[in-house]
Amino acid sequence: MIPVIISGGVGSRLWPVSREQHPKPFIRLGDGQSLLQKAFLRAAQLKDARSVMTVTNRDLFFKTKDDYHEVAPSHMHFSYVLEPFGRNTAAAIAAAALEVERMHGPNEVMLVLAADHLITDQIGFEVAVDQAVTLAKNGQLVTFGIEPSAPETGYGYIEVDGYRVRRFVEKPNAAKAQEYLDSGSYLWNAGMFCFTAGTLIEQMQQHCPKIIAATRQCLDASRRTEDTYITQIELHAENFMLVPEDSIDYAVMEKSQSIAVVPCRIGWSDIGSWTALGDLTDSDDQGNRVMGQAMLHDTRNCTIQSSNRLVGTVGLDNLLIIDTPDALLVAHRNKAQDVKHLFATLKNLGHETHKTHKTVHRPWGTYTVLEEGQGFKIKRIEVNPGGRLSLQMHHHRSEHWIVVSGTAQVVNGERDITIHTNQSTYIPAGHKHRLENQQKQTLVMIEVQSGEYLGEDDIVRFEDQYGRAA
Repeated sequence: MIPVIISGGVGSRLWPVSREQHPKPFIRLGDGQSLLQKAFLRAAQLKDARSVMTVTNRDLFFKTKDDYHEVAPSHMHFSYVLEPFGRNTAAAIAAAALEVERMHGPNEVMLVLAADHLITDQIGFEVAVDQAVTLAKNGQLVTFGIEPSAPETGYGYIEVDGYRVRRFVEKPNAAKAQEYLDSGSYLWNAGMFCFTAGTLIEQMQQHCPKIIAATRQCLDASRRTEDTYITQIELHAENFMLVPEDSIDYAVMEKSQSIAVVPCRIGWSDIGSWTALGDLTDSDDQGNRVMGQAMLHDTRNCTIQSSNRLVGTVGLDNLLIIDTPDALLVAHRNKAQDVKHLFATLKNLGHETHKTHKTVHRPWGTYTVLEEGQGFKIKRIEVNPGGRLSLQMHHHRSEHWIVVSGTAQVVNGERDITIHTNQSTYIPAGHKHRLENQQKQTLVMIEVQSGEYLGEDDIVRFEDQYGRAA
């Protein structure tokens, strides 16, 4: 069996922690693990899992690898299907199915999981997967239905008769959700699936032939690299743009006559809002849930998260307060689903807080913007052991590099130099330069940029070990 983790979407309802370049799957929970790591471990622990495949945006590839390598067994094989941009779940799952068929044949079972859901009952999950695998081997497209515990309006529903699906239902209003709960014939749609690669491809050829044909053509034109422990497919951007955009539910599941459902109780949640995420933390005797630093007075039923500074509250009730270094969210708990509207507005305005945090992850490490103003920007740069930035040049800015700890190997114009702690170098605009950490400890530097334009797009790459050179 090949577990396939679909890691797409931003998680706009979890702004300001979730952003385009740090989306919901990378949010860390109280135990220090990200949702993506938990999804990976859930999949890797299945007894028949021979490999784990991940479909994600290519800009998140190195971030995904880093998350996996913190928790992965050393012998695990990884496959990555890297999208240049999102085309919804039908295209993502079609690409995975075609790749599984190529690698293992049409009878290989696929278990499709979301990267940003939480399942707390691993044993119950494994039992449900075993049931799904049996149905999948009999030619069924299997979905997982969660036995509802409340009249939830944020989930889609499945009307069922045993293992048979009667129909899929959109997110209901409160009255309809209560009706579904009372009937006992409806399950929450968990967005997880199980089928053989051949069955899905056959069903897509029947119900959405343009999607599967265009995806096949895209894969044929895509770049593939393979070694003992990793297979990487970078989907061809121009061909991928031609794949029709649709969800797997609309494209296949709601049309097929070969659908089965596995009803289950596995401690599932899609962590779809700050209310749901906050509920993972135990409350105090006033109903408050605090993640980080907070001083509360006359405060009840509030969810507060702040990892960088102290939040003080007085006389508050039923609020969400989520503090990050560059953005603060204050919302009524009953309006948690509407946070997505803030995110959409920020994106339309081109505001940086929809996209990145102050700390930005790169394949070689991280940088954090400490301060910026007219004509200058100050960054803290951390380069991982073995990390190497691209050989690059800037047209509009010069840079001063000061080593705080570690040792830097630097290309500065025509010179190759070594800079130790408390030493620095100056790089004029127009000079080719590169930074590398050949040591076993993290290299920490302060970078001071000066110039008329300091945008991240003022960069020309000549060489890059991460495949980012022009």
